[in-house]
Amino acid sequence: MSQHEKLLSRFLSIPKDFSYGELKTLLHHFGYIEETKGRTSGSRVEFVNQDTENKIKLHKPHHSSSELRPKTLKEIITLLKKQGVIE
Repeated sequence: MSQHEKLLSRFLSIPKDFSYGELKTLLHHFGYIEETKGRTSGSRVEFVNQDTENKIKLHKPHHSSSELRPKTLKEIITLLKKQGVIE
């Protein structure tokens, strides 16, 4: 099992300690790049797939641990399934 497969498996299990950095790594592997909405975007970020132009919008975690909430992970999983990125 490759490192990306392990990360995807961990992501799909919706752990309570999945970090923003791990999400960035996973989405980058799927062809998404992180974009901000200008200098006043605050914590809002958008991940855009350069090939399909699919988008995933979310807020960066504000707390120091940078862990994403399970609700956020579920929403991202749903979007990735709709976009055909994961099964």
